[in-house]
Amino acid sequence: MTATKNPTYDYDLIVIGAGPVGENVADYATRRGLHTAIVESELVGGECSYWACMPSKALLRSGHAIRAARRLPGAREAIGAIDAPAVLARRTAFTSGWRDDGQAAWVESAGIGLIRGHGHLAGPRRVEVGGRIYSARAVALTTGSIPVLPAIPGLAEAAPWGTREAAAADHVPPRLIIIGGGVAGTEFAFAFSSLGSQVTVLSRDRLLEREEPFAGELVAAALSDEGVDVRIGASPARVGRHRDGSVTVTLDDGAELDADELLVATGRRPNTDDLGLDSIGASPLPAVDDTMLVSGTDWLYAVGDVNGRALLTHQGKYQARAAGEVIAARLNGAPVHDGPWGAHVATADRSAVPRVVFSDPEVAAVGLTEADAETAGLNVRAVEYDLGQVAGAALHADGYAGRAKLVVDEDRRVIVGATFVGQDAAELVHAATVALVGEVTIDRLWHAVPAYPTLSEVWLRLLEAYGRPD
Repeated sequence: MTATKNPTYDYDLIVIGAGPVGENVADYATRRGLHTAIVESELVGGECSYWACMPSKALLRSGHAIRAARRLPGAREAIGAIDAPAVLARRTAFTSGWRDDGQAAWVESAGIGLIRGHGHLAGPRRVEVGGRIYSARAVALTTGSIPVLPAIPGLAEAAPWGTREAAAADHVPPRLIIIGGGVAGTEFAFAFSSLGSQVTVLSRDRLLEREEPFAGELVAAALSDEGVDVRIGASPARVGRHRDGSVTVTLDDGAELDADELLVATGRRPNTDDLGLDSIGASPLPAVDDTMLVSGTDWLYAVGDVNGRALLTHQGKYQARAAGEVIAARLNGAPVHDGPWGAHVATADRSAVPRVVFSDPEVAAVGLTEADAETAGLNVRAVEYDLGQVAGAALHADGYAGRAKLVVDEDRRVIVGATFVGQDAAELVHAATVALVGEVTIDRLWHAVPAYPTLSEVWLRLLEAYGRPD
């Protein structure tokens, strides 16, 4: 559909932030005939393309492949040492050398205007970029999230790596300390350990504390087997950077750890800084409904990490598709389908968010953990199975270690949570996501026959552990 310019406004829609979320909002709205522009102060393609999803997974993949080969007789004998410079070069290729020419060309080809510079609200339906004011019938904030730096004395002055610096590193430090045992901390621990760093992970709580307890336990054991020093319950008391570039972390028990580099991976928060929200009387973290419309407005949307609902790229893109469509529907006077699971809402944010930790073993989960389900007041029953006992897993790798778990709402007899831990377990999570979104009953799942011998046979084993229907 060709966009027709509204004579009253510069654009129908202005999107602030050209990461994957912003690109999708703009693309879907443009397809529905809106005259759209996107504003970007850094690289078109955003965090995921240049400093997160893509480069970090490129750093991980070679190590995963080597470990997988070493678990197979006949393959392990052919494996030599990893080539760290080649891994870094492949990572850089995935970022296009931190150039956004290709992404910018796509924006132009999609019929979306590109405005370079920092954008912020300058009042209702007004966006300021570089001193110029643009007007729009609707505005979407898609500025993502930024890392949180803990208040540890000396930490900021030590200029530690964040996840950006780690993903874009041009060398492999001989010794690396990682503060944080969440998703980013564990992934980078595997990546840099495989590249030759002696890695120490400091985690105040168990690894991957938001997932089922066995997930963090299996990942911690794998890291230890890899030679990583995993310290659970360790709290840094202060940090110091020395003249030779090395860094010392002093723990609260007085122990000192030395390294060549320090990586802080202690979480992220919505990036609402300097967005001009005060110009419209909005709070720093705008509340949104399921169409991503900011409460108290009929023109402002907040999509992806910036709204704080589910800080995951794929979930942000899911929100973006709904938001782009509903913005167009509202501005075009078309019907809006905003009931649960409608075309214009992000209902899955509430109950069916899939997530993967690309550790080795991988951790793949969707929906609620057993503890979260109980906290929510659901009447649940959980069943687990040793994934290594599945025939497909035994063929996949010698000594395959993993576990799977289903959390079932007993009142509705539907799955409300699933977790899979094991080599290549990420490929199991989409089936669970479909089951959650479709609210497929346990009785019906017995008729979803897994192919043999595959990892998916674990579904049958979990159902057997739960018990056949009467």
